[in-house]
Amino acid sequence: MCGAELLSLPEGVQRVARVLQDRGHPHGPQMLEVSARTAQEAADALGIALGQIAKSIIFRRKLDDACVLVITSGDCRVDEAKVAALVGPVGRADADFVKARTGFAIGGVSPVGHVTKPVTLIDRELFRFEQIWAAAGHPNGVFALAPADLEALTGAPVADVVKEVA
Repeated sequence: MCGAELLSLPEGVQRVARVLQDRGHPHGPQMLEVSARTAQEAADALGIALGQIAKSIIFRRKLDDACVLVITSGDCRVDEAKVAALVGPVGRADADFVKARTGFAIGGVSPVGHVTKPVTLIDRELFRFEQIWAAAGHPNGVFALAPADLEALTGAPVADVVKEVA
């Protein structure tokens, strides 16, 4: 994306686009005509499987109030006990905490471009797919990547962080 094209995007998407450009990622953010606030909305808009959506779930670490980002497959539910075993006790983060720590509103939290670097974990279930899509800093913004790209862009470990399917 060039300067003028970048400036026409919402501020959060601009931050994400800059990170992707700076790290040589081949896919910039795309703005969808419809909201992709939920994983299901994003999957429907993109015509892909729900599991291909890399959804960003934010927790608040109880010990130090740190922002914990869990990037999970859209068809999975995060197991808080598994997350806590890896990073310490966590609790839910409200909308104000999410916005203050990430710079993004709920429904548009990207895995990159946060205003404060979060503690990050990547769900191993994302590796079932060759290509995944993540939020790009706005409820209508998304970008494509491979699961290995997510590791490279965030520097985060891959872990088992989801509930077992019954």
